[in-house]
Amino acid sequence: MKAKSIILLIINFFISLSLFAQEAATTAIKSSSISAGELISDSGTWGYLIILVFVIGLVLAIIRYIQLYVKEKIDAGKFYLKLKGYIKNDQLDEATKISESFKNTTLGFIFWSGLMVFKDAKKSSKNGKDLKESVQNAFDEAVLQTVHKLDGGLFWFDVLAQTCTYLGLLGTIWGLIMAFKALGTASQAEANKSLTEGIKVAIGTTAMGLIAAVPLTLIKGALLTRAQNVISDIDEFSVKMINQLNYSIKE
Repeated sequence: MKAKSIILLIINFFISLSLFAQEAATTAIKSSSISAGELISDSGTWGYLIILVFVIGLVLAIIRYIQLYVKEKIDAGKFYLKLKGYIKNDQLDEATKISESFKNTTLGFIFWSGLMVFKDAKKSSKNGKDLKESVQNAFDEAVLQTVHKLDGGLFWFDVLAQTCTYLGLLGTIWGLIMAFKALGTASQAEANKSLTEGIKVAIGTTAMGLIAAVPLTLIKGALLTRAQNVISDIDEFSVKMINQLNYSIKE
């Protein structure tokens, strides 16, 4: 009986402890929770500057998303295989028309440019080495003209993310200056109020800066990955297309 009583006592103790911990945690969350409006209000002018930079980043992200995910939406493998069939059958006009219909994509424009030069060079009676050089130069020119636009400008997301972080840090320093300045010049009541407001600005701007910087960094990573995948497809299938055209050239 004694052992049973001890076990029941231990069980009751742990149950009471868990209930107390749960209640304490709930109370802490309620007392420490803060809304987005309060966070922005506490950050003051620095918070609004951080929001402005963040919005600029979001607008830029939407533009680049449309460019990389919507305009560049093409199955490079299927596109190449379709053109390869026409080129093998010496149906250059059909291959050119198909590539022209995808000219709004980078890969489509490169293929179209190369095929146009290939057609014109064949009509001008070029063959052998001269024709191969013309095709290679056409692809190289089209690549240099377009590919840099895919990942160009993505560095701005790093700039904007760092700007948000630096604005948060600057707001933190500013809030601390406000707090310590009040301690030396104001009365006790006013000093306590100014100290509280200064700490709010310091902590709020730090949080705002990090909250804005993290998504911008993640967005940049996603867009850069997409750009690199598109560039890899262009490198691979441009070489395949050049080789396919070279196979059809008679020495």
